[in-house]
Amino acid sequence: MNRSPVPSSFDENPQFKEESGAQKFTRRLKEEPLIPLGCAATCYALYRAYRSMRAGDSAEMNRMFRARIYAQAFTLVAVVAGGMYFKTERQQRREFEQAVEERKAQEKRDAWLRELEIRDKEDREWRERHAAIEAAAKEAGQRPSSSEPDAARSAIEPADEKSIGVMDAVRALLSKRA
Repeated sequence: MNRSPVPSSFDENPQFKEESGAQKFTRRLKEEPLIPLGCAATCYALYRAYRSMRAGDSAEMNRMFRARIYAQAFTLVAVVAGGMYFKTERQQRREFEQAVEERKAQEKRDAWLRELEIRDKEDREWRERHAAIEAAAKEAGQRPSSSEPDAARSAIEPADEKSIGVMDAVRALLSKRA
Protein backbone atom coordinates (compact mmCIF):
# COMPACT_ATOMS: atom_id res chain seq x y z
CA MET A 1 0.00 0.00 0.00
CA ASN A 2 1.17 3.53 -0.67
CA ARG A 3 2.88 5.28 2.28
CA SER A 4 2.18 8.82 1.05
CA PRO A 5 -0.07 10.92 3.28
CA VAL A 6 -3.75 10.93 2.47
CA PRO A 7 -5.20 14.39 1.68
CA SER A 8 -8.02 15.38 3.97
CA SER A 9 -9.74 18.24 5.72
CA PHE A 10 -8.05 16.90 8.87
CA ASP A 11 -4.63 18.25 7.73
CA GLU A 12 -4.96 21.38 9.87
CA ASN A 13 -6.15 19.47 12.96
CA PRO A 14 -3.72 20.12 15.88
CA GLN A 15 -4.36 16.59 17.17
CA PHE A 16 -2.17 15.25 14.36
CA LYS A 17 0.81 17.59 14.96
CA GLU A 18 4.27 16.57 16.13
CA GLU A 19 6.20 17.75 19.19
CA SER A 20 7.38 21.35 18.72
CA GLY A 21 11.00 22.44 19.00
CA ALA A 22 10.41 24.21 22.32
CA GLN A 23 8.67 21.14 23.75
CA LYS A 24 11.54 18.93 22.62
CA PHE A 25 14.12 21.35 24.10
CA THR A 26 12.25 21.40 27.44
CA ARG A 27 11.99 17.61 27.49
CA ARG A 28 15.69 17.18 26.70
CA LEU A 29 16.61 19.77 29.36
CA LYS A 30 14.66 17.77 31.95
CA GLU A 31 16.23 14.49 30.80
CA GLU A 32 19.85 15.70 30.98
CA PRO A 33 20.15 18.80 33.17
CA LEU A 34 23.92 18.40 33.71
CA ILE A 35 24.86 19.33 30.13
CA PRO A 36 23.42 22.88 30.23
CA LEU A 37 24.88 23.24 33.73
CA GLY A 38 28.35 22.37 32.39
CA CYS A 39 27.92 24.79 29.48
CA ALA A 40 26.88 27.57 31.88
CA ALA A 41 29.90 26.84 34.13
CA THR A 42 32.21 27.00 31.10
CA CYS A 43 30.74 30.34 30.00
CA TYR A 44 31.00 31.73 33.53
CA ALA A 45 34.66 30.68 33.79
CA LEU A 46 35.42 32.34 30.45
CA TYR A 47 33.63 35.51 31.54
CA ARG A 48 35.60 35.63 34.81
CA ALA A 49 38.87 34.97 32.95
CA TYR A 50 38.08 37.86 30.57
CA ARG A 51 37.35 40.20 33.49
CA SER A 52 40.58 39.12 35.22
CA MET A 53 42.55 39.70 32.04
CA ARG A 54 41.05 43.19 31.69
CA ALA A 55 41.86 43.90 35.35
CA GLY A 56 45.44 42.60 34.94
CA ASP A 57 45.08 39.81 37.55
CA SER A 58 47.03 36.98 35.93
CA ALA A 59 46.66 34.56 38.88
CA GLU A 60 42.87 34.83 38.81
CA MET A 61 42.91 34.57 35.01
CA ASN A 62 44.93 31.32 35.14
CA ARG A 63 42.56 29.88 37.80
CA MET A 64 39.57 30.71 35.59
CA PHE A 65 41.18 29.12 32.53
CA ARG A 66 41.76 25.96 34.59
CA ALA A 67 38.15 26.16 35.79
CA ARG A 68 37.06 26.45 32.16
CA ILE A 69 38.97 23.26 31.31
CA TYR A 70 37.36 21.45 34.28
CA ALA A 71 33.92 22.71 33.29
CA GLN A 72 34.43 21.55 29.71
CA ALA A 73 35.60 18.14 30.95
CA PHE A 74 32.53 17.95 33.21
CA THR A 75 30.28 18.79 30.24
CA LEU A 76 31.96 16.17 28.06
CA VAL A 77 31.61 13.51 30.77
CA ALA A 78 27.95 14.50 31.23
CA VAL A 79 27.34 14.13 27.48
CA VAL A 80 29.00 10.71 27.29
CA ALA A 81 27.51 9.38 30.53
CA GLY A 82 24.06 10.73 29.61
CA GLY A 83 24.31 9.15 26.19
CA MET A 84 25.20 5.78 27.67
CA TYR A 85 22.61 6.03 30.45
CA PHE A 86 19.75 7.16 28.23
CA LYS A 87 20.63 4.94 25.24
CA THR A 88 18.00 2.29 25.95
CA GLU A 89 15.47 4.90 27.01
CA ARG A 90 15.99 6.82 23.77
CA GLN A 91 15.60 3.63 21.76
CA GLN A 92 12.36 2.89 23.60
CA ARG A 93 11.22 6.48 23.00
CA ARG A 94 11.95 6.17 19.27
CA GLU A 95 9.96 2.93 19.10
CA PHE A 96 7.12 4.52 21.06
CA GLU A 97 7.11 7.64 18.86
CA GLN A 98 7.10 5.46 15.76
CA ALA A 99 4.14 3.47 17.12
CA VAL A 100 2.33 6.72 18.00
CA GLU A 101 3.05 8.08 14.52
CA GLU A 102 1.69 4.92 12.90
CA ARG A 103 -1.40 5.05 15.13
CA LYS A 104 -2.00 8.71 14.28
CA ALA A 105 -1.56 7.98 10.58
CA GLN A 106 -4.07 5.12 10.86
CA GLU A 107 -6.52 7.34 12.78
CA LYS A 108 -6.13 10.07 10.18
CA ARG A 109 -6.69 7.57 7.38
CA ASP A 110 -9.76 6.15 9.16
CA ALA A 111 -11.16 9.64 9.70
CA TRP A 112 -10.54 10.43 6.04
CA LEU A 113 -12.34 7.26 4.97
CA ARG A 114 -15.28 8.07 7.28
CA GLU A 115 -15.41 11.52 5.72
CA LEU A 116 -15.42 9.98 2.25
CA GLU A 117 -18.16 7.53 3.23
CA ILE A 118 -20.32 10.43 4.46
CA ARG A 119 -19.68 12.34 1.25
CA ASP A 120 -20.47 9.21 -0.78
CA LYS A 121 -23.74 8.72 1.11
CA GLU A 122 -24.70 12.35 0.52
CA ASP A 123 -23.79 12.02 -3.15
CA ARG A 124 -25.91 8.89 -3.56
CA GLU A 125 -28.85 10.52 -1.77
CA TRP A 126 -28.56 13.53 -4.04
CA ARG A 127 -28.43 11.27 -7.11
CA GLU A 128 -31.53 9.40 -5.92
CA ARG A 129 -33.42 12.66 -5.38
CA HIS A 130 -32.27 13.92 -8.76
CA ALA A 131 -33.36 10.67 -10.44
CA ALA A 132 -36.75 10.91 -8.71
CA ILE A 133 -37.17 14.50 -9.93
CA GLU A 134 -36.26 13.46 -13.48
CA ALA A 135 -38.63 10.49 -13.33
CA ALA A 136 -41.46 12.70 -12.09
CA ALA A 137 -40.71 15.22 -14.82
CA LYS A 138 -40.76 12.47 -17.48
CA GLU A 139 -44.08 11.20 -16.16
CA ALA A 140 -45.51 14.65 -16.37
CA GLY A 141 -44.10 15.02 -19.89
CA GLN A 142 -41.78 17.85 -18.96
CA ARG A 143 -38.08 18.30 -19.12
CA PRO A 144 -36.25 19.08 -15.89
CA SER A 145 -35.71 22.80 -15.43
CA SER A 146 -32.42 24.22 -16.67
CA SER A 147 -31.80 25.85 -13.29
CA GLU A 148 -30.69 22.52 -11.83
CA PRO A 149 -26.92 22.14 -11.38
CA ASP A 150 -26.52 19.14 -13.68
CA ALA A 151 -28.29 20.76 -16.63
CA ALA A 152 -25.23 22.76 -17.65
CA ARG A 153 -22.92 19.85 -17.02
CA SER A 154 -25.01 17.47 -19.07
CA ALA A 155 -24.92 19.91 -21.96
CA ILE A 156 -21.13 19.96 -21.83
CA GLU A 157 -20.32 16.38 -20.84
CA PRO A 158 -22.25 13.28 -21.77
CA ALA A 159 -23.60 11.67 -18.60
CA ASP A 160 -22.37 8.21 -17.73
CA GLU A 161 -25.10 5.63 -17.55
CA LYS A 162 -23.30 3.95 -14.70
CA SER A 163 -22.24 6.65 -12.25
CA ILE A 164 -19.84 5.67 -9.52
CA GLY A 165 -19.71 7.07 -6.02
CA VAL A 166 -16.76 8.68 -4.29
CA MET A 167 -15.93 5.53 -2.30
CA ASP A 168 -15.96 3.41 -5.46
CA ALA A 169 -13.54 5.82 -7.11
CA VAL A 170 -11.22 5.76 -4.07
CA ARG A 171 -11.29 1.97 -3.94
CA ALA A 172 -10.47 1.80 -7.64
CA LEU A 173 -7.62 4.25 -7.16
CA LEU A 174 -6.19 2.34 -4.19
CA SER A 175 -6.49 -1.00 -5.98
CA LYS A 176 -4.49 0.41 -8.92
CA ARG A 177 -1.68 1.55 -6.57
CA ALA A 178 -1.48 -1.72 -4.65
